[in-house]
Formats: sequence, structure tokens, C-alpha cells
Amino acid sequence: MADHIETQTELLCGRVFTQQELQEIQDIIRLFPRLSQTELAKTICEMLSWVAPNGKYKLESCRELLKKLELREWVSLPIKRHVRSPRKEQALCRSHTDAEPEITGLLSELGSIQLQPVRSQQDIRLWNEYVDRYHMLGYKRPFGAHQRYFIWSGNSQNRRLGCMLFSASAWALARRDAWIGWSTKDRNQRLYKIVNNTRFLIFPWVKVSNLASKALSVAAKRISSDWKDRYGFEPVLLETFVDVAFYKGTCYRAANWVEIGMTSGRGRMDRHTQHLSSPKKIFVYPLRPDFRMHLINELGE
Repeated sequence: MADHIETQTELLCGRVFTQQELQEIQDIIRLFPRLSQTELAKTICEMLSWVAPNGKYKLESCRELLKKLELREWVSLPIKRHVRSPRKEQALCRSHTDAEPEITGLLSELGSIQLQPVRSQQDIRLWNEYVDRYHMLGYKRPFGAHQRYFIWSGNSQNRRLGCMLFSASAWALARRDAWIGWSTKDRNQRLYKIVNNTRFLIFPWVKVSNLASKALSVAAKRISSDWKDRYGFEPVLLETFVDVAFYKGTCYRAANWVEIGMTSGRGRMDRHTQHLSSPKKIFVYPLRPDFRMHLINELGE
């Protein structure tokens, strides 16, 4: 496989790619060997903001691009998985996600808070429905590496309390990159070691002080092992964004996350200032004391 792309720009599959963009595609394929070709196409489209006029990702064009790059021996694609054609994924609110009786009291009365990784198709659909129905941002299908969780109480009632999602980190985040001390090369090669808490929902009928920060603490203790079991590597840093128009980030501070600044008001994967959003507070949580060495290559990785 070639280690570099010789031309500065090239027209492929209806899009002009820079040398850096083609290198980044190589990096994604190399860093996420367990993703299917479809998952890779979705991740690349998100990273490059490669969308049609209707806003949908240009997946067919991206798949064709990957085939062309493989023929040139610039990339090595995973073997195609033979699965049934998926139906259009939707989060439909059904009766089993209706509001439940109110849960109040002390955090200690809920017992040991547990996080259940969501893996089965039935649980995934249920998780999607809860998030679409009760999270202010609704449901959006996660692309690339990700892990859903249900939050459960550990007492005898064993009740479901909320949902969490961790997925790919943001691409364009100048304040975070400066805080880490990243060069462009190190960021391109090690962005996968950062994971973003993209959805966090405590159900509206659950009104227990300190539950949110406790759930975050539990997640921080198990996310590395869950990620390694599923994707073969451990992240070293968590990040999230808090919309100051609606929240203060109190639960993140209580769980010892660190506020490092504000976003610039661009989308998570926007690299060309094409998808503007409202500025948000950036919080991070190191998963190990030497996280910077794993991100800036002082370990020789």
C-alpha cells in the first residue's frame, strides 16, 4: 500500500480531493480495521461533510471511491460482509417507551448504578426510541465506532434510568487540539483515541440528585475495556459539548470533567466551515494520567 498520495488534488467520483483528505481516508481505514465497508463509507462522508444537495451522505459515491483507491493499492478494504439489506432505520415511539412512574429519593436508594452495553437489535431499537422521544436533540444514527448504554438502578426494583452514547470524536476542535498540544500529523493519526459523549439522557421521570454525575463516573471506569473488546484498542480521553443556552455542565464538573473552552460554532466533523452550529462548552476527561503521551507520540507508537 502506498504511504502517500502524489498529486495535490484529484477529481474522483465527482469530488475534488486534496492530498491531505486522501491521506486521512487511508488513516481511517488503517485505524478502524473492524468497521465494515458501509461503516467506513458513512464515517468518511461524515468526516468530509460529503453530502448531496438534500443533505444525505453520498454513500454510493464514497463506496465507489474506496474501490478506486483499493485498485490503486492506496488502501486495503475489509472483506464485504454478507448481510440482509437493512431497512431504513427509524426511531419510532411506541408504548413501551411511555413515561413511567416518577422515581425520586436519594441516590443511595437506587443501589449500585449499572451501565448495560446495548448490543442486540431489539435493545438498539428500544434505545433509539427513548433517545428520539426524550432527548432534546433526538435520535441520529451514530457512524463509525460507537457504544450505546442503558443506565440501570442496582436495587431490587432494577429500573431503567436513562441512556448514554459514546462515539467518534470531533474533527475540527481547535481549542481541544491546543490543550492537548497536537500537531496536525499527530491529530490525524491519533484522533481515534478520543471518544465523544454524544448523547446523555436521564429520563424526565427520574428525579434523583447526583445520578447524572454518578453515571458519568461509572462510564469513565468501563468505557476503555468496552471499547477494546469491541474495537481492539483503548481510548485515552473523553470529550463532550454542552450547549450553554440550555445547560451549565454541572454534572460533568461534579464527575471531574475539565472545562477547556468553547467550540467555534462549527459542526463536529466540519473541516471547511460549511455546517455552522451554536458555540458550546468543551469538557474533557482523561482516562489515564499519561494520556498526552499516547496522543502526541512520545511513546513511539
